Amino acid sequence: MALSGMRGLSVFISDVRNCQNKEQERLRVDKELGNLRTRFKNEKGLTHYEKKKYVWKMLYVYMLGYDVDFGHMEAVSLISAPKYPEKQVGYIVTSCLLNENHDFLRLAINTVRNDIIGRNETFQCLALTLVGNIGGREFAESLAPDVQKLLISSSVRPLVRKKAALCLLRLFRKNPDVVNVDGWADQMAQLLDERDLGVLTSSMSLLVALVANNHEAYWSCLPKCVRILERLIRNQDVPQEYTYYGIPSPWIQVRTMRALQYFPTIEDPNTRRSLFEVLQRILMGTDVVKNVNKNNASHAVLFEALALVMHLDAEKEMMSQCIALLGKFIAVREPNIRYLGLENMTRMLMVTEVQEIIKRHQAQIITSLKDPDTSIRRRALDLLYGMCDVSNAKDIVEELLQYLSTADFAMREELSLKAAILAEKFAPDLSWYVDVILQLIDKAGDFVSDDIWFRVVQFVTNNEDLQPYAALKARSYLDKPATHETMVKVSAYILGEYGHLLTRRPGCSPKEIFFIINEKLPTVSTSTIPILLSTYAKILMHAQPPDKELQSQIWAIFNKYEGCIDSEIQQRAVEYRALSRKGAALMDVLAEMPKFPERQSSLIKKAEDSEADTAEQSAIKLRTQQQTSNALVVTDQLPANGTQPVGHLGIVKLPSTSNTDDNTSEQGITRENGILTVIDSQPPSTASLDLLGDLLATLDIVGPPSTTHQSEPSVASGLQSGIGADALAIEPVEELAKNVQPIGDIAERFNALIVKDSGVLYEDPYIQIGIKAEWRAHHGRLVLFLGNKNVAPLLSVQAMILSPSHLQIELSLVPETIPPRAQVQCPLEVINRRPSRDLAVLDFSYKFGTHVVNVKLRLPVLLNKFLQPISLSSDEFFQQWRSLSGPPLKLQEVVRGVRPMPLAEMINLLNSLRVMVCPGLDPNTNNLVASTTFYSESTRAMLCLMRIETDPADRSQLRMTIASGDHTLTLELKEFIKEQLVNIPIPSTPMPPQAQPISTPTTATSDPGDLLAGLLN
Repeated sequence: MALSGMRGLSVFISDVRNCQNKEQERLRVDKELGNLRTRFKNEKGLTHYEKKKYVWKMLYVYMLGYDVDFGHMEAVSLISAPKYPEKQVGYIVTSCLLNENHDFLRLAINTVRNDIIGRNETFQCLALTLVGNIGGREFAESLAPDVQKLLISSSVRPLVRKKAALCLLRLFRKNPDVVNVDGWADQMAQLLDERDLGVLTSSMSLLVALVANNHEAYWSCLPKCVRILERLIRNQDVPQEYTYYGIPSPWIQVRTMRALQYFPTIEDPNTRRSLFEVLQRILMGTDVVKNVNKNNASHAVLFEALALVMHLDAEKEMMSQCIALLGKFIAVREPNIRYLGLENMTRMLMVTEVQEIIKRHQAQIITSLKDPDTSIRRRALDLLYGMCDVSNAKDIVEELLQYLSTADFAMREELSLKAAILAEKFAPDLSWYVDVILQLIDKAGDFVSDDIWFRVVQFVTNNEDLQPYAALKARSYLDKPATHETMVKVSAYILGEYGHLLTRRPGCSPKEIFFIINEKLPTVSTSTIPILLSTYAKILMHAQPPDKELQSQIWAIFNKYEGCIDSEIQQRAVEYRALSRKGAALMDVLAEMPKFPERQSSLIKKAEDSEADTAEQSAIKLRTQQQTSNALVVTDQLPANGTQPVGHLGIVKLPSTSNTDDNTSEQGITRENGILTVIDSQPPSTASLDLLGDLLATLDIVGPPSTTHQSEPSVASGLQSGIGADALAIEPVEELAKNVQPIGDIAERFNALIVKDSGVLYEDPYIQIGIKAEWRAHHGRLVLFLGNKNVAPLLSVQAMILSPSHLQIELSLVPETIPPRAQVQCPLEVINRRPSRDLAVLDFSYKFGTHVVNVKLRLPVLLNKFLQPISLSSDEFFQQWRSLSGPPLKLQEVVRGVRPMPLAEMINLLNSLRVMVCPGLDPNTNNLVASTTFYSESTRAMLCLMRIETDPADRSQLRMTIASGDHTLTLELKEFIKEQLVNIPIPSTPMPPQAQPISTPTTATSDPGDLLAGLLN
C-alpha cells in the first residue's frame, strides 16, 4: 500500500476496522509493521513530515494492544522538529511509548530543556506536559530547577505557569528527595497572592503536597490561605468561568482547607477568628437542593469544612451546629447524602464534647440501620457502635439484636461481634450480659464465633452469684425444638458445671438435665460431642447417691464412643468410663473448674486487630498442615509364639512432627502422641478389641483367614502361603495387570454409598478401601480406610483428590507404604461451597510386587449429603410454595423411564436421600410432597420443596416439581432426584401391568373444591 499523505493512516484504520476476526486484524497489523520497519531502515532519507505519518501509525498499532518494539528513536527525534505538528507528534508518542527508565529519554533531555527555557509558549506547554506525564528521576534532577524558575517568573503567561505548577507537583511526588524545595516558603507565599484562579488552583495543589511533607517551613502561607477562603466565600473578584453552580471555585476551597489541616494549630487570634467566620458562613450557607451537581460541589466544601472544624477543636456551639446539619443530612431521602451524613457523624465521635449531642439523633440512626442500601446500613452500624456508652447501651444492643434476625448474611458476623463487645464493655449488670449473649447465639448461631461463648463462660465461672442464673437461662434455651449447636455447647458446659445449683427447681434434676441434653446429641458435630461427654461425667458426679438408671444410660453412651474414629472423643469416653467407676473419688477428680485469670477480652482484641493473614502466611500455614500426617495405621501384632490371633488388630504410629507426649493407661490401652494403642503383652481382651471393632466390622476389612483366602485368586493365595514376590516376576507385567481385577462392581458399591455413610468403596485381591462419613450442614468429615489384605507390604502408595470447584476437600498425607495386614486411616475434611452435581474423584495407586495398580474412584460426596430433612406444617409449606412462583426458582418436568416401584419404596428412597416426605399435604394419595434443607457456603440454609405426581396405572413416568430460593439449587436438585429415580435398581417384586402411556400424570385437581391440590399446582 502506498504510504503517501495522511490518507495512508485513514486507509489503514479503515482496513483494521473492516477485519472480520482477530486473525485478520493481526495479519493486517503485521503487514503494516513490516512496511514501517522497511521505511525506518532508510531513515536518512525521511523528512520530519514522513516520520510524523509513520509514527502516527505506530501509535495507533500500540493503542490496539500490539507490542511495538521499534521506531522509538524516530519518535524521540521528532521532539527536536522545528514545526509544531511534528513536535507535537514526537511529544505525544514519546510519552505514550516510553517509560521513565527508557534509555532513549536521555537523548531528549536537552531538547526538552531548550523548549522549557525558550520563548515559544506552545513548545513550553508541550515540554511541561511530557515531563509531568513521565516524571522520571533523571528529568527531575535535570529539569526541576528550570520548572521552578518558570513557575515564579512574572514574565510568563498564566497558562504556562499553571502547567509548570502541575509539572513540579508531579516531580515532587515522584522524587521528593531530588526536587529542591528548601527555602521555598517565600515563593509559595508569593504564589498565593496570585489573582489568576487557574494558577492559584495549581499552586494550591502544590502547597498541599509540600505542607504534607513538612508543614514547619510554610507557616507564612497559613494567613494567606485564610485570606483566599475569605475572598472566595465573599465572592470577591471571582470570574464567572470559575463559578460552579453559583459556588466560587469549590476546588480551591477544598484544597485550601485540606492544606490548613496539616498545620497543628493557629496561634494568631485574628487569623483564627477570620477562619471561623469563614467556616460559619459555609455551615450556614449549605443546604440540600434538587440539583445534583450543585449538591456535589457544596457538600465537598462542607465536609472538608467539617473536617477542619474538628481539626481546630472548635467551640462546642460550632460543633453542635455541625451535628445539627449532619442530622438533617441523615434524614433526607437521597442515599448518597445520607451516607455522607452518617460517615461524617462517625468522624465527629472523636470529639468528646459532642457525643451527647449525637445521641439526640439515635432514633434516626437506628432507622438508617434498616435502609435498603447495604453501605448505609454499615455506616449506621459503625456509628451506633461508636456512640454507645453506659447510658444507651441497653437500647442500642436491643436494637442490634432485633435487627440481627433480618440483617444480611454478609453483615451478621460483624453485627454479632459488635453486639457482644458492647454488651461486655457497657453491661449494667452481668445477668443482662448473659441474656444478651444467649439471645445472640439463639438468633445468629452460625455467625457467632467461639470467642463469644468462651467469654460468657469465663464471666460465669468467675462470678459465683451469676452461676445459678446462667444455668437456669441455659436450661430454658434447651427446651426450644430447634437449638443451634453453639447454644448446645454453652448450655451443656454451664449445666455440667452448675446444673446442680438448680436441683430444687422443677425440671432441673440431674436426670432431666441429662435427658434434655442427650436429645441434642444426634444433631451435633464431632467437635461438640467431647463437651457433652464432659457434661455427662459432671452430671454423674453431682448425682449422689448414684441413680442406677441414669448411670447405666450414661455408661452406654461412653461405651458407644469408645470406638469412635475421632481420637479426642475416644479418649474422653474411655477415661470418663473408667473415672465414673471410682465412686465418691469422682468428686475430687472432676471438681468444679477454677476461676479464669483476669486478662484482656479476646473479643476486644479481635476487634482491634482484625487484619487477615497475608497470602504468604496462609501459604506457610497450608504447607505446615500438609507436612503433618493424621493417618492411623492399624496392623496385626503377632504374639511371641508366632500364631496369628483371628481378627486381632493393633495400631502402629506413623512418624509425626508432634513433640507432645500425653500417656494414659487404663485397661490395656495407652495414649501416646494422640494415638490410642492396644498393649499386646497379654492376649487381647474383648474390651480392647471393641475400640475399633464396630468400625472394622462395618467395613469388613479383616476377617477370619479362611474367609479371606477363599475370596482371593491363586496369585494372592500363593503369596500368603510363603511364595515371595520375586516368584511373580516370571509372568509378564501386562498379564499381571490384567489379573488385578476389582472384587465386586465398583458402580454398585458407589450407588450403595449414595444413601449410606459407611461401606466399601473399592476392593481387589490386595487392598480394600472403605469409607465412613459424618455430615453437618455444609461440612463433612470422611475417613478412608486403606486395608492391606496380604502378608507383604503395599509400596508407592499415592492418593490425590481431584476436586470440582464447588467442593473444598483437604486430605491428610497418605504413607507411601502400608505394612502387611495393616490398615491406614486417612481423614478428609469437606466444605460445600455451592450447589452442584459434579463429583470428586479419588486418584489412587499402589505397587504390589510387580503389579502397579491405578484406579480412579468416584467419592460419595454428593448433593444429598448436604441435605437435612425438615418437617413442615401445611401452612408453612404452602406459604413457601406460593412465594416461589415459576422458573427459575420453581421447575417442573415430566420424567419418563423411571424404574417402576411401589409408592412406599419411592418414599423410602426419598427419605434415604435426606428428603422428608410430608404425609397428608396432598389430597391425592398417589402424589408425594416433600421438603428438605440444603446447606452450602453460598446459600447457607436453603429450604427446598418438592412435589411428585404419579399414576398408579403407569409407574414408568411421573411429574416432578422442585422449588427453592436459589435457581442453581433448584436445577441441580431436580436433576439429582431425576437421576436417582431413573437409575435405581429394578425391584425384585413383580409390578402390576402397565397401562397405556399418558401425556402427564393424573392429579387431583379435577375436583373444583380441592383447594390443596390447586395450591400445589
